[in-house]
Amino acid sequence: MISTDTSFDLAAGALNLLDCGVIVLDGEHRIVLWNRWMTTRSGRSSTRVCGQSLFTVFAELRGSRVEAAVLAALVDGNARTVSQGLERAPFPLREAGSFDGARIEQAVTVSPLREGGATLCMIEIRDVSGTIDRERQLLEHAESLRARSYVDGLTGIHNRRYFDMTLDRELRRAQRNGGPLSLLLMDIDSFKAYNDHFGHQQGDTCLITVAQALAAMLKRPADVAARYGGEEFAAILPDTTAEQAAGVAEAIRLDVAKRRLAHAPAAHKDHVTLSIGVASFSKDGLNEPALLIEAADKALYAAKRGGRDRVVMAGTDPSP
Repeated sequence: MISTDTSFDLAAGALNLLDCGVIVLDGEHRIVLWNRWMTTRSGRSSTRVCGQSLFTVFAELRGSRVEAAVLAALVDGNARTVSQGLERAPFPLREAGSFDGARIEQAVTVSPLREGGATLCMIEIRDVSGTIDRERQLLEHAESLRARSYVDGLTGIHNRRYFDMTLDRELRRAQRNGGPLSLLLMDIDSFKAYNDHFGHQQGDTCLITVAQALAAMLKRPADVAARYGGEEFAAILPDTTAEQAAGVAEAIRLDVAKRRLAHAPAAHKDHVTLSIGVASFSKDGLNEPALLIEAADKALYAAKRGGRDRVVMAGTDPSP
């Protein structure tokens, strides 16, 4: 049979082996148990703190959620977990043997504890710094993957998936607010001839050059440049009227033309050019993504049919 004193020593020894902090308080908030984990991370020994109020040893805990949890355990008999989102490091604890570094991040649980007729409470403190770091890394990795899923792998600008999502969002915003919204669809003229003459590797270089030129021309944070597919690109221009969008489109067309990128002999011009179709949101007409895209695509086709290297607004046709 193990004696009461031996049982107490075994319990104390077991608590000192735990890889977490354990503090037991009496009804007056005095510390009656303080395990070795707490000593190595606080720099305070059990003999130094036992008999003192927890809120004297750690004065900064007064008015904190830890104090509220202690009161809930002692008065109401309720166990509580201190939210990590609100208080990541409530106790001034650091890595074992390091008392001037950053605080460890903590998971804190406070539970009522009854011994005989007395009500006490037990505080468990776990070091979750590594766990939080791993979670943060996983979140950052997930965010990086999500961001990459919206980027065209060749050109580095947004892809069709991001274009579809953004156009839908901006259209709903325009419908709510009644503000303007415009869409540009652009196509590199005679690109098949370019690929046939220079090869697909050089064709990829041409696509990258045009994509980066397009992105550089869109100055506002809300503007979106995207690769729509193949040699076709798109730009979403929030808070932009049809006339303003036509001006942006013309600036993009001129910028690409002025680069004088050599074209294939079979092309309509000796340098790379763009045809651009412009369409704008209207509450009673082009008020859905499919309708706006269709209007911009028809304008783009009209630009091609009208001689290429030009901007055409939806509803007009420059062809003879």
